[in-house]
Amino acid sequence: MSRFEHLRARHPRFTYEDYAVERRGEDLTLTFSFTMAPDVAFAPTTTLHAADATRLASLPAEALDNLAFHLGMIELLSYWKTACAPEIVIKAGALDAEQVAWWRDLVLHGMREFFFVNGIDFRRDDLFTLVTSPRAGRPTARFDAALPDAEDLVLVSGGKDSAFTLEFLRERGHAVRALFLNPAPAARDVARVAGCARSLIVARTLDPAMLALNKAGYLNGHTPFSAYLAFLGAACAVVYGHRNVVVSNERSCDEPAAHYLGADVIHQYSKTYRFEALVADYLRRHLAREVLLWSLLRPLYELQVVKLFSAFPRQFPVFRSCNRGSKANTWCGECAKCLSIYTALYPFVSDAEIRGIFGADLFARADLVPLARALVGLTETRPLECVGAIDETLAAFHLSREKAAGAGRPLPPVLAWFAEDVAPRHPDLAVTAARILDDWSDRHGVPAAYADALRARLSRPRG
Repeated sequence: MSRFEHLRARHPRFTYEDYAVERRGEDLTLTFSFTMAPDVAFAPTTTLHAADATRLASLPAEALDNLAFHLGMIELLSYWKTACAPEIVIKAGALDAEQVAWWRDLVLHGMREFFFVNGIDFRRDDLFTLVTSPRAGRPTARFDAALPDAEDLVLVSGGKDSAFTLEFLRERGHAVRALFLNPAPAARDVARVAGCARSLIVARTLDPAMLALNKAGYLNGHTPFSAYLAFLGAACAVVYGHRNVVVSNERSCDEPAAHYLGADVIHQYSKTYRFEALVADYLRRHLAREVLLWSLLRPLYELQVVKLFSAFPRQFPVFRSCNRGSKANTWCGECAKCLSIYTALYPFVSDAEIRGIFGADLFARADLVPLARALVGLTETRPLECVGAIDETLAAFHLSREKAAGAGRPLPPVLAWFAEDVAPRHPDLAVTAARILDDWSDRHGVPAAYADALRARLSRPRG
């Protein structure tokens, strides 16, 4: 019996029992109660700090309950995955048949990387059943009142994407408020450097019991974190009073990293346009009628975003996009994400600037060639990281090689490998690079005025 089958047999049922909404002064703490039969219980919390007490008092209890219930729905995936119980029972609130189908679709798509890494057949009919009752839980209701649009609420992680979003919106004269979730130093720093004086902080605490199960050999892996951020953003929009919830996911997020059991595996599926459109509709229909969730960067490739970001050198010392180094607020210089961002940024900044960001010349590292091979699609599986699509990564290496060659120095090992082994197979890389840098996708939900300004920004020189 596989570990997956063993754990499912040991824990046949996962139940979303209840949630609690507790106001402590200006803080709003949500506690979720999950059980995993026969003997495991989880109680994670999420706290929205410094909410306006007057506004909190004016919000209907049914609307707050609805926001809490849905945050629990997305939270439960992190705990269900430990054993993948074949039955998921929702006692805390009601879902109709259409909503059940929506959540099932999210699990099957948003957890596909998890299924791939753990060798789980997501096609099996008995993978999970979502059981709910229209009479379950306490009464909940969509928030139907107007939401102010004086400030854009921007989710900020500290990477280049959210840093550019802040800089762009501030440059255009928009009032912005940063939304931080358990903020790393880089998140606070990019907001400060962008001149964002207003922020709100959310603290999410994982239950230690889940971490103990992970150490004990239970299942672990990726869950749709950006889906959690979407529901959190909607909750914050209601609690703090914002209409626009702005994220920073570009069109490169749609590219698969692998293929598994006849289907695409997309790293961070919940960053894709498909999910963005589905969740934006769900939020408006079931959580808050006026909330608008959209990604400013959706029309663009990552390479275009990096070029635009390069116009804000004041962000170079503070932004961080390396997952491995996030806790220490550093770039590890060893991972696919570091090399991907280094390659994309290299053509658009000076040698001094790129060395100042990363502290070293990553192209001089011959040991990084295997990572480079994976980035350009020469391995069966691309890195399960947020990296550029294959075509734009090829274009980035081409532009980097052209810049380095123009300096009249011998090519460093990574670029020498690219010039000798990869470039000859792609004779039209100059055309590809020009196409990508000028491209624009109409598959987005960006409001027209923002989209027009972003498109105009593409043609502006750096600075």
